[in-house]
Amino acid sequence: MAEDDEMHAVKAPAWKWEWNLNTVVILLGFVGGFVTWGATWNEVQNRSESNSVALDKMDKRLTAVEVEMRTLDTQELRLSAVEKQASDAAVSMRSLEGTLNVLGSDIRVVREILQRIESSQPANRER
Repeated sequence: MAEDDEMHAVKAPAWKWEWNLNTVVILLGFVGGFVTWGATWNEVQNRSESNSVALDKMDKRLTAVEVEMRTLDTQELRLSAVEKQASDAAVSMRSLEGTLNVLGSDIRVVREILQRIESSQPANRER
């Protein structure tokens, strides 16, 4: 029976170190994937930082433009106020001109009346 046990006993195969082509390709794929992932992550970070800088510059420019727009709005309000004052002054001048014309006519009438009165009183001239 000892012989039968020896015949039926299976020997464990001896392990030997071999590089299989599939293993090498998979390992190189993993290494390449990690390197590519790292490069992509670095590029994303760099572009994110450059976009942040660009956004800051645009924000500063927009703030400057808003300040200029407020100045223009203020000047526009001032111009409209000056135009309204000029319009009001023109209306006042027309009214004053009308009043002066009426006064001029009244003065002519009064002068004519005074001349008639003076001419009708000969006694007042001699004194």
